[in-house]
Amino acid sequence: MARRSSFPDLPAPPATDHPCPLCGRPLGTVNIDRHHLIPKSLKGREQFPIHKICHRKIHATFSERELLRAYHTWEALRSDDDIRAFIDWVAKKPPGFYARTFTSNKKKSH
Repeated sequence: MARRSSFPDLPAPPATDHPCPLCGRPLGTVNIDRHHLIPKSLKGREQFPIHKICHRKIHATFSERELLRAYHTWEALRSDDDIRAFIDWVAKKPPGFYARTFTSNKKKSH
């Protein structure tokens, strides 16, 4: 039988201890944004903490209509070749890393 701890229940860890839902790295404590899987402008309400650089990459790659139509799940986002290459690159960076994100040529051509 497991022994009960004499310490009171500890609160759940802060969101910064959780992994980023896009890249899987720990969120850390700086450069964190919130992402709506369904864009807020298109009636999306639910928000998720995400690295700022990951959030910027999503919006530099896809229009809001594309996010609504095809990329409204984390799995769908990660399945895109541009996002996959970004995740492979950013995986080696520390949680607080941020660099400017450029709009992809794919998005510019739409």
